[in-house]
Amino acid sequence: LPMAASALAFEVDGSSSSFTILMVSPLEKIDGDAPKSSQGELYIDPTDLTKSTALVKADLKLLALYQQKRGDEQGEYGARKKSDLQNEHARGWLELDAKDGEVTAPQAEMNRWAELKILKLENLSASDVTKLTGAERKVTANVTGDFRLHGRKATKSAKVELSFKYTGDKLDAVEVKTLEPFVIALEEFEVHPRDAAGKLVKKLSEAISSNLKGKVASSAPVNVSFVAKAK
Repeated sequence: LPMAASALAFEVDGSSSSFTILMVSPLEKIDGDAPKSSQGELYIDPTDLTKSTALVKADLKLLALYQQKRGDEQGEYGARKKSDLQNEHARGWLELDAKDGEVTAPQAEMNRWAELKILKLENLSASDVTKLTGAERKVTANVTGDFRLHGRKATKSAKVELSFKYTGDKLDAVEVKTLEPFVIALEEFEVHPRDAAGKLVKKLSEAISSNLKGKVASSAPVNVSFVAKAK
């Protein structure tokens, strides 16, 4: 990662991290949570946040999905339940496990990680944190970066809140959380339905218009939060 000469290095504290998704379709609501799944590094220039960069990734093998169903679009969604089948499908769609003739071990390891390389911060409520006061100094910003999933990459943006934790004049940690999610279109990352053997059944758009109609959302809003501590 390019690092400004005046930047300070921070490491993501995995135990503090959260990576969640919510997919809402007419007949089904699926939410996922991958607690303690993130790792990475941030390089922050507190005097000019626009010079900051970061690389953060989340372990998708720690993602657990929960499901709520309803019979029709007028009905109420039912109880939130963890579905082993749903989780098995997700692992298949994302190709997280090596399979002979389908997914090599290196591919599976690469697919295991959702990665965000933050390239720029814009629309900052303040760009120089050292001019703010107090033990906790909050800044909102729009972040833009390269999001990598399932071996594919696309530019994504989200609105975030950065909370800078100070002891006197020393910056100890930064808490990062999304205020508005990154929206990940599954088709864009070639995440498609697969059978039990891992073979591609059909493209998501085709599946949604036929046997998965009303049951699968085509995009997944992703929210992220973590604390990064000074190295």
